[in-house]
Amino acid sequence: MEIALRLALGAGRPHVLRQVLCETTLLGLAGGALGLLLAANGLPLIVAVLGADLPHDADPRLSGWVLFVSLAVSLATGVLAGLAPAWRLTRVNVAEALKLGLGPTDGDAGGTRTRVALVVAEVALSLVLLVGAGLMIRSLWLLRSVDTGFDSQNVVAFSLMLPEATYAKDEERARLQAALLQRVRAVPGVVSAGVGDSLPSDGNMSHWPIAIEGRPILPAAEQPQVQAVTVSPGFLESLRVPVLRGRDFDDHDTLGRPDVALVSQAMARHYWPGEDAVGRRLTTVFLPGRPIEVVGIVKDVKLQGLDVIEAIDAMYLPYAQVPPMGLELVVRAGSSPGAIVPAVVGAIHDIDPDQPVMMVRPLDDVLQLSLARKRFTMLLLGAFAGVALVLAAVGIYSVLSYTVRRRVREIGIRLALGGRLIDVVWMVVLDGLKPTLLGIAIGVVAALGLSRALASLTFGVTSTDPLTFAAVSALLVGVGALASLVPAYRATQVDPIKTLRDD
Repeated sequence: MEIALRLALGAGRPHVLRQVLCETTLLGLAGGALGLLLAANGLPLIVAVLGADLPHDADPRLSGWVLFVSLAVSLATGVLAGLAPAWRLTRVNVAEALKLGLGPTDGDAGGTRTRVALVVAEVALSLVLLVGAGLMIRSLWLLRSVDTGFDSQNVVAFSLMLPEATYAKDEERARLQAALLQRVRAVPGVVSAGVGDSLPSDGNMSHWPIAIEGRPILPAAEQPQVQAVTVSPGFLESLRVPVLRGRDFDDHDTLGRPDVALVSQAMARHYWPGEDAVGRRLTTVFLPGRPIEVVGIVKDVKLQGLDVIEAIDAMYLPYAQVPPMGLELVVRAGSSPGAIVPAVVGAIHDIDPDQPVMMVRPLDDVLQLSLARKRFTMLLLGAFAGVALVLAAVGIYSVLSYTVRRRVREIGIRLALGGRLIDVVWMVVLDGLKPTLLGIAIGVVAALGLSRALASLTFGVTSTDPLTFAAVSALLVGVGALASLVPAYRATQVDPIKTLRDD
């Protein structure tokens, strides 16, 4: 009505276009400023809630680049949101608009399809994001029950980095390992202890090319690779990784003695199918001229992370024969693992007062850290899905409120002619469910089309899991129905006598 009056009084269409675009742009900038204000005050809370779930390479601080992008997005949103209604308003029939403005049915029906289309898009986007969040939730739930191959309860890991100036020679590092384990195992409350060059599930494993003795030797670049883990006697015992065949390492597996190795079940099956791997020999370019004999087969362990489905070919080498510069000391406590930490740190400093302990953490935390990126992705998808869901509900509510306001006369006539209130309510709710159902259908197709991208985020559940799709669809139907209730209630409050008298 306002635009029609302006045009009738001589305002030019470019003037009206500029006015509408200015209004929507200001609204967009105001929304962007409010969002930045909420982000600046909410980031400390988000960081506190996420804690260890934040990836190591994530920077949660607001920067100049974030401010610039936020400003650009706010401007673009304001302009884009104003273009369609501005163009439509400048094409309005002035005489018809003024005529409509005189009656109780004030409103313009020209933008109804645009509003419904936006609601459909919001619902479709909500479904795609909710499906992604639902698949991530199910994946994390399944990962909680996955068999890691080891027992992390009551185990504490101490990370050490040996100074090269002090421990440049293999013999020096091997002597430190032997003295350290002897001292730590004597600490009251310690059940067992061992050292290795990495911890299971942290993904920091080395890959070594190997050649099987008695088989054709391939060029080094073409040789198959296995994960190589250096461990001492007691390491596997502390993690309760069983030796299924053969023997574990012992104190005789030292420098100058024949090189030996343990292999995982997966590696034994892969390289010696139908044969006994114990007693077989292999070589590696990292230990030239040193054939390695397999002395045992151990249970498969989730070395690369809990979400790696296939078992990994792994080879365990004695720490004393291949001593690295860094080591992870794992200590199993009888109970209350935190109580032994000061004594173990003291034992380390008894051996070398200048040796820093880089990090002390329960092995359970290492497992949780391996899932941090998946949890972070789930939280992001869940947050975006929640915002999209709220926007969809607000959109449905707004469209229905506008529709009810325009159909006041129709509703009054229906009630005056004996129509039931329940029929009016159902009519309004059905108007809200139509765009919801259409959005769900489009969203399902879009989510199925993105199933390949979603597959990389899931574990133990397919990216087209029907249960997740059904649950999300039911949730959106419920949200659409709830968003329709307030407009439906308002429709039942229409006074048919007053409506007919005003008409």
